[in-house]
Amino acid sequence: MPAKKRKITAEDLTRIRFVRNCAISPNGERVCFVVETVAKDKKKYQTNLWMIDTDGSNLRQFTYGKRSDNAPVFSPDGKTIAFISKRADNPGIYLIDANGGEARELVTKDGSFSSLSFSPDGKKLLCAFRQNDPTPGDDEKDKNKKSENKKKAAAKEAPVYRHITRLFYRLDGEGFTPKDGYHIWVFDVKTGEGKQLTRGKYDEVSPCWTPDGRKIVFVSNHSADPDRDHMRQDIFCVSAKGGPLKRIPTLPGPVEAPRVSPDGKKIAYLGHTNPGDAWGVTNYHVWTVGINGRPTAVDLTPKLDRQVMDLTISDTGEGFGGEPIWSADGRYIYFFCSNEGSTHVYAVSSGGRRLRPVTAGDMHIMGISVAVNTSRAAGIISTATAPGELFSIELAGKNEGALQQITNFNRELLAEVEIRKPETIWFKSGDTKVHGWILKPPGFKPTRKYPAIVEIHGGPRTQYGFTFFHEMQLLAAEGYVVFYCNPRGSQGYGEKFAGAIIEDWGTVDYDDIMAGVEYLKKKKYINKNRLGVTGGSYGGYMTNWIVGHTNQFRAAVTQRSVTDLSSFMGSSDIGFDDYREFGGFPWTNEAGYKRQSPITYAHKIRTPLLIIHSENDLRCAIEQGEQLYTRLKMLRRKVEFVRFPEEPHGLSRHGRPDRRLARLKFIVDWFAKYM
Repeated sequence: MPAKKRKITAEDLTRIRFVRNCAISPNGERVCFVVETVAKDKKKYQTNLWMIDTDGSNLRQFTYGKRSDNAPVFSPDGKTIAFISKRADNPGIYLIDANGGEARELVTKDGSFSSLSFSPDGKKLLCAFRQNDPTPGDDEKDKNKKSENKKKAAAKEAPVYRHITRLFYRLDGEGFTPKDGYHIWVFDVKTGEGKQLTRGKYDEVSPCWTPDGRKIVFVSNHSADPDRDHMRQDIFCVSAKGGPLKRIPTLPGPVEAPRVSPDGKKIAYLGHTNPGDAWGVTNYHVWTVGINGRPTAVDLTPKLDRQVMDLTISDTGEGFGGEPIWSADGRYIYFFCSNEGSTHVYAVSSGGRRLRPVTAGDMHIMGISVAVNTSRAAGIISTATAPGELFSIELAGKNEGALQQITNFNRELLAEVEIRKPETIWFKSGDTKVHGWILKPPGFKPTRKYPAIVEIHGGPRTQYGFTFFHEMQLLAAEGYVVFYCNPRGSQGYGEKFAGAIIEDWGTVDYDDIMAGVEYLKKKKYINKNRLGVTGGSYGGYMTNWIVGHTNQFRAAVTQRSVTDLSSFMGSSDIGFDDYREFGGFPWTNEAGYKRQSPITYAHKIRTPLLIIHSENDLRCAIEQGEQLYTRLKMLRRKVEFVRFPEEPHGLSRHGRPDRRLARLKFIVDWFAKYM
């Protein structure tokens, strides 16, 4: 008889081994991937490279130690792996034999590396690199003469001042952005000698090789004001030896992740043609354009009313990824699609005539790598009852869509704790069908009355779905029924659904969530008088909105929230762009901003409210939480404020582990106190 499983705890978060980005070898026989673990002191993470054969055999750890090894890529002959790591003061590119051994440092530089790839002949490495601003007081003449201690002291020293001239000058999770942008670099694999191919005031990102290795294709925004018109990107081409840039014409709008076809004649990319879009409304589609601009850009998925990227979110792995991937013969392009709570792999023919889903089922595919010479892929897949693990995926042939799980890093934890599978529901909000889930506690008995907690996702244009969510499993283990849904404004249900709240936050989205609450309250096992609500970011906004418009909740926890849209515009790293979302600017639509701001209704809040906010949150600045806390304190309402030093907006997903645990304890204790 199997041993009885225990309830999951907050501490179990530190035992999860997170499978991150992966790279499949050119012949499709093995996969190099990243495993992230929590350090023993619970104050940081460690990431190391692992290797496994695609049949699930020969699993072995590839790099060791307190490292930060990421973004592995195979050389064209499959004999070498390049990856990005920070093993000293500066990050760099490292090489390791694909059969194992010691990693060799190729280059280190004070900045950020991304989009690493080998040239077709394997002799060069391509990347985008952004140089950090010089360390304060670190004059070039004596830079190399400083001792390690002096370097570290200088790195901690704040500058005398920061002179800001750009609209977009900081980014949540990174801080103040360097004055110089990303540029294209090529490094010699043998010597590490580097050559910078692009310069100037523009960012150049997402570089890739042409199949002959002679040119490099990338994305840049050369509009008059790239910060303000950030969705006016273009594809450019430059010789691998350097030289003038050539613009490849596409229609106006955002362009992401260009990839050149195997025959070198076309470029596939993700984008749309609405540069005036509010964030996340207009669907990104798969496009192709001739390498020389002929044939002109063509939308291959015009009838697909979904986003062609991963927008499923959780606290163990977030979305916002995707790229078009050519099949080895160039006949098809593979891509992600977010649809009704799942993220799947789809395929479209290079002429756009045939579109089909490749994978199916209730799952969240978080990353994929396709073998150059076969139809085999490796993917990281999570479900509602298991964190992401590595799978082998067949993309074509009689076994198309077949999945084989080849890692099981969390086997011991899942065998020990009871994980509940959520019940999928659809309910009506007026004439609109809304998708949701109900997660019941361990040992659930339908004759009992349970308190319930409503969870609301951020975004707003993301989706809850079929992916592992530790926080929800924890709340269920504490004895709550957990309800969550995708109200209008969410992704995964089409453009009309996603755009329903433009200039109208707190209307139909509120209606949908409350319709879900009414659906829940009709269940005989729900205690109608013991309801709680919580959410982060836009979910925090909606939590604030809900408790300002109804008193039926016994307790609420608002996290990294938006309270005042007017001040949010100036205090958020990207708030200046939300005039598209809220119907103009605060000075042109003062009434609209006030009507849509939860702070306007703060005097109506009677629900005990816990405010959680990070002090280094640049997306929803902590002043948003401060305003609400101070106002409620002056109104003598039941309110408490928990501030997390140093943490950015994504504390719940990738904050320091001990702070993530503290956050969960505050949430659990608050609901226990009032519910």
